[in-house]
Amino acid sequence: MPLFPMQSNLSPQPAPAAAAPAAPQGLSLDDAALARQLADRIRTRFSKTLVGQDNLRESLIVTLVAGGHILIESVPGLAKTTAAQTLATSVSGTFKRVQCTPDLMPSDLVGTQVFNFASQKFTTQIGPIHANFVLLDEINRSNAKTQSAMLEAMAEGATTIGGERIALPKPFMVIATQNPIEEEGTFNLPEAQMDRFMMKAVMTYPTADEETRMLALLTTRGSDTLDPTTLTDDVISIRDVEFLRSSARRVHVSEAIMRYAVDIAATSRGAGTHPVKGLAQLVRLGASPRASIALVRIGQANALLAGRDYVIPEDVKAFAFEVMRHRIMLTFEALADGVSADQVIDSIVKAVPVP
Repeated sequence: MPLFPMQSNLSPQPAPAAAAPAAPQGLSLDDAALARQLADRIRTRFSKTLVGQDNLRESLIVTLVAGGHILIESVPGLAKTTAAQTLATSVSGTFKRVQCTPDLMPSDLVGTQVFNFASQKFTTQIGPIHANFVLLDEINRSNAKTQSAMLEAMAEGATTIGGERIALPKPFMVIATQNPIEEEGTFNLPEAQMDRFMMKAVMTYPTADEETRMLALLTTRGSDTLDPTTLTDDVISIRDVEFLRSSARRVHVSEAIMRYAVDIAATSRGAGTHPVKGLAQLVRLGASPRASIALVRIGQANALLAGRDYVIPEDVKAFAFEVMRHRIMLTFEALADGVSADQVIDSIVKAVPVP
């Protein structure tokens, strides 16, 4: 018996080449028109519950279409919760609201395992994070351990209960709120979790005319509070949301637009094609690559809602402040001089040439 087998004269066959991923199908004009109609239905619902705050409304809708999470910051009483509930209940999905407190534990949010004496087995009880839309009110009041559970859900789209990985429903969106005042008893969000939010919207006080319209709406309604679930009109389905998100991914993004988004993010890090003079004295840490990803995704969503199948520079610039303001860490000198992140972003946007 030979120690070595005889070699065959046949040459080895090359391995079959891996199939190239199919190119995404372009967006049709009919799909763009349908997407715009769905967005108008959500805007109509906002008009019944919220007066003014157009920027916040558009930020919520665009974030929903782009498939991200949003953080809303303002002083108390500016309808942060009402706006979040309006968006969540405009879709026929599940909605949960969690009031964050310092004693909120991860099991209160994610869920836990409970021993069933009848079956002598542990059963899993899922928490409120397992919903299509989750409103985390005053997120900065929850402790670090609970915030880490939120981070896993936002980053991975799943939670772990008793060693078992449970996927979150799709679509999944977190709408978090926080107040810039009353800092006692709060826990600042870590940079890693702040970076997971696609947008950070900052609400301002309404004008005198908007506040007058708000009072007129309250007197007409007869109640100071509104249950958004009582509004049965202008509700879109989960399938509609999936359609909006898939359509946004099919919006064409040219290489020039991609380089423009990268240039904006790189400029905040002291690089870019047109660096801002003196930026190193103001910015301690610039925006991560997630910022450029968010700018492109937001640009696609904004173009879709405008009825276009391609992104223009204005789509990227429209929400540059919301995408960048929570990703830029200012130096102590900038904070002492009263320089805000929005001022830095404004100088960056002006410095980067538009393609």
